[in-house]
Amino acid sequence: MASPLPAPLPARLGAAREAFRRHIEAERGLSRHTVRAYLGDVTSLLEHAAAAGATDPAELGIAILRAWLAEQHGSGHARATLARRAAAARTFTAFAHARGLLAADPGPLLGMPKIPRRLPEVLRQDQVAAVLEAASPARGAPSSQDAALALRDTAIVELLYATGIRVSELCGLDVGDLDQGRRTVRVLGKGNRERTVPAGIPAVTAVDAWTRSGRPVLVTAASGHALFLGARGKRLDPRTARRVVHARLAAVPGTPDSGPHGLRHAAATHLLEGGADLRSVQEILGHASLTSTQIYTHVSVERLKSAYRQAHPRA
Repeated sequence: MASPLPAPLPARLGAAREAFRRHIEAERGLSRHTVRAYLGDVTSLLEHAAAAGATDPAELGIAILRAWLAEQHGSGHARATLARRAAAARTFTAFAHARGLLAADPGPLLGMPKIPRRLPEVLRQDQVAAVLEAASPARGAPSSQDAALALRDTAIVELLYATGIRVSELCGLDVGDLDQGRRTVRVLGKGNRERTVPAGIPAVTAVDAWTRSGRPVLVTAASGHALFLGARGKRLDPRTARRVVHARLAAVPGTPDSGPHGLRHAAATHLLEGGADLRSVQEILGHASLTSTQIYTHVSVERLKSAYRQAHPRA
């Protein structure tokens, strides 16, 4: 038997949720994935509040927030999930307070579980070089779909490593976003923040080959201005880009299967190892906070310590 549908929210709670949805979609410019996650978390909070007898956002106090988060913890959710849900609740109460729906914001009183930061597995420079050098040769006639896809896949891997951009940012690129003369890429990142990222000669060359010889083979009326296309001519889907990267990594024995984000990690770590300063890497990666970038200094230190232990006779 299907489980019963949850009861609709009281009118004022439902109206507050819809106002919050419009706020994070239009005013804050969050990604669809983040909007969906935050809206689900806030809906869960408001359903808990309604079950406790609340009918108005003004009744949301720290007791309700803590009871809701404790209920989530009791359901066995991971600490990362609990931290995200607490963040969503704090974002909602801050919004409600700013809009006059709450006399005071209880969000800052809601503790968030501390999430241990695990160092990402990072490909070594020689491993990345092997992946890039082992690019699949174009199959079939120069104008065939297989040959076009091979050019596209090479351009994807080269550009992800050269720039450190996110896979969603890569798929959002349009024709013209790559300035070949200046060797830069115009990227629209999280929160609709635009940044310009430098790209190396191999990446620019690979994208140029795809644009001239590969893209025209796949282009259709549905392609629009998208730089990277799928086999049917539409804008490339991030899932397809991930499959491309996993396949290229798997083709080189001994290379960690870390996906597109692994190339982003590698780009950041190799920049720091090469002498780039942390602020520059922050700008390249599009991190809003330097704290997010600092993890790569830890990665570099760990690799340095590992090399020391292996090489020094008295390590």
